[in-house]
Formats: sequence, C-alpha cells, structure tokens
Amino acid sequence: MSREAIINAKQEEVNALSQRMKDAKAVVVAEYRGLTVQKTEELRRALRKEGCELIVAKNNIAKRAATLCGFGAIDNDMTGPNGVVIGKKDSVAAAKILHEFAKKNPKLIVKSGVIEGAFYNAAQIKAVSALPSKQVLLAMLASQLYAPLKELAVGLDMISTQKSN
Repeated sequence: MSREAIINAKQEEVNALSQRMKDAKAVVVAEYRGLTVQKTEELRRALRKEGCELIVAKNNIAKRAATLCGFGAIDNDMTGPNGVVIGKKDSVAAAKILHEFAKKNPKLIVKSGVIEGAFYNAAQIKAVSALPSKQVLLAMLASQLYAPLKELAVGLDMISTQKSN
C-alpha cells in the first residue's frame, strides 16, 4: 500500500468518525484500560440498548475527527486507550450508562464529553448522569404546570358546594 493510499484511508476514517460525531446528541470520551474483553462487550451491549455505540479509534484519528466537527475541546483527554461513546437518541443516556458501568468496574474512567454541543468535564458528565431522563423531566414539568389549575378547580368546587348548602 502506498503512502498516499494510507493517508487517504486514514482521512476516510476521520471523515466517517466526524460524521458520526456530528449526528450525535452526545459524545463522551472514556478510558477503558484494564477492562477485559468480556467487560468491554458487556458495556457495548448496554450502550447499544440505549441507542449508543462505543467506537475505539486511534487517538490521532479521534482528535482530528473531533476537531473537524467542532468538538476540539475533548482533544486534551485523548491520551491512552480511549473509547468514544456516541449517543444518538438521548443526550444523557451515554453518560448514565458509563457511570453505572464505572460503579461496578472502576477501571473505566469517564474523561469528558460534548452534550448537545456544549463541552463537559468529567465532574460535569457525572452530574449530568444523575439527571432524570428527558421524558421524566417533561412529566415533572407537566405536573408542575398542572398543579395550580388543579388547586384552582378544587377551590372553586369547594366554594360552589358551600354556597349550595
């Protein structure tokens, strides 16, 4: 394989990874050093269930892809054996799964990520993982919006029953 063919192949890898990152709602970098193949596969299965995927790429390729799609802030954490977790459906699913898995497997280290276009460091990713899902948050909001109307209806009903007695 010629040098030019190798460069073109690597550029194709960068472009493909960059496109996946652009289409994602969340991109999280995690170090998997010390995890067995079995544990890594277990993590991959858990991620797949929630619409996420773990991509293991060379750091140089991952850095270039991140820079290409505007996620250059995660470049500093691309040292050592890293996996790039891409969340396609839910913004916080990747962070939740990684932190749940890291509780049982302390060798997995969540480094940083980009969620909905904003950079988050490891502590912030951990905080995001503690948030309820989007559906739960929407349900909580709806109940808070509904509560005053319910109280008003109960109060009006009490007034009408008092006047009729």
